Amino acid sequence: MELHGIVVQMNDQERWEILGRIAESQAGYVTTKQAEEAGFHRNTLRHHAREGGRLEHAGRGLYRLRFYPSSPFDHVTAAWMLIGAEIAVVSHETALELYDLSDVIPSKVHLTLPRRYRHRTAPTGVRLHFPREPLSDDEVRSIRGLPTTSPERTILDALEAGTQPEQIEMAVGQALERELTTPSRLRAAAQGRPSRARSLIERLLADIGTTASGHTQRPTRILRA
Repeated sequence: MELHGIVVQMNDQERWEILGRIAESQAGYVTTKQAEEAGFHRNTLRHHAREGGRLEHAGRGLYRLRFYPSSPFDHVTAAWMLIGAEIAVVSHETALELYDLSDVIPSKVHLTLPRRYRHRTAPTGVRLHFPREPLSDDEVRSIRGLPTTSPERTILDALEAGTQPEQIEMAVGQALERELTTPSRLRAAAQGRPSRARSLIERLLADIGTTASGHTQRPTRILRA
């Protein structure tokens, strides 16, 4: 390992401790590049990825610590890292799932990337989105350790991408009830969207009992949990 031009010799335990700290912030995953920077050779990684080893091969250039606690969203983290953790943001129906808004079950992992990456090929099980305008800082949150589009952006993106209207209705109702958003923020986010999206948001806000002042009353219909 080289720090500021000085080669630092590390023993095996120190290398694994460094790798463990990296993996801890990424749901147990590490890239080959990160492992090499921690002092591991590629051949060493392949050796430890054999049956019974300390690593699992999770994709091209991606490993996971075998005994790291799993979660229902491991596949999302893996897709995010395979595409590029520095450029990808979890979005659309996958973001709804991370927020636990609606009961949608995405068939693919949805990720949003800057438009300059629009020629990148999506791996199996991943759908990539390339908006014309880049995501602004206030449109991204950290949810379950993953950069994720804001509740307002998530709802509107899912709506425009064809998520079932009843799932959008549920997501709006739950987001308001849990104070993840407000009517005014939803309306502001809808500006600049197609008229169909704006109209649906207004109808949903009216249907769940939104007052003219922007405060939310209890929903007039029962929303599924």
